[in-house]
Amino acid sequence: ELLEFASDGETLLAAIRRQNPDVVICDISMPGMSGLDVLKQIRSEGSRVPFIFLTMHAEPALAAAAMRAGANGYVLKYAAGRDLVTAVRQVLSGGVYVTPSLGARYLSSQLQEIHNLTAKQREVLRLVGRGLRSKQIAADLGLSVRTVEAHKYTMMQILGVHSTLELVRRSEELGLLF
Repeated sequence: ELLEFASDGETLLAAIRRQNPDVVICDISMPGMSGLDVLKQIRSEGSRVPFIFLTMHAEPALAAAAMRAGANGYVLKYAAGRDLVTAVRQVLSGGVYVTPSLGARYLSSQLQEIHNLTAKQREVLRLVGRGLRSKQIAADLGLSVRTVEAHKYTMMQILGVHSTLELVRRSEELGLLF
């Protein structure tokens, strides 16, 4: 059952608060507050309502930002006919859904970035993955602690993470640690 149609972010936010829907389907681009801003606001209020973005924005980085903000699905409008019902079913059963072509492009861009890591960055990453601290890594590799930290920071930027723990987890997901 469709509860309400919202033409702008503020109306959507009010409708979510008022109606507590089973799922929210909205665009990233909305007048006033963006759909992404609405998601962030509703998550900050503690709501776990499943959120699916139905959008024309096919940029992998934007989809990744939406998922990091707490979105459960990201469907491109051109693929909505075949993907939206699947996305709703998957999200309502506790899963996540990203239009497959977009997911493939995102993974491809991530893998390309990973291939751009220098040999020294890969060595630092391997030792970080073993649990060594920057001071230990610096001593082992004959580098300054500052250089080790710079390598870690660069790799975190490449992989879109914000802490050493996230760097290790993401690297494991991508098969970079062995």
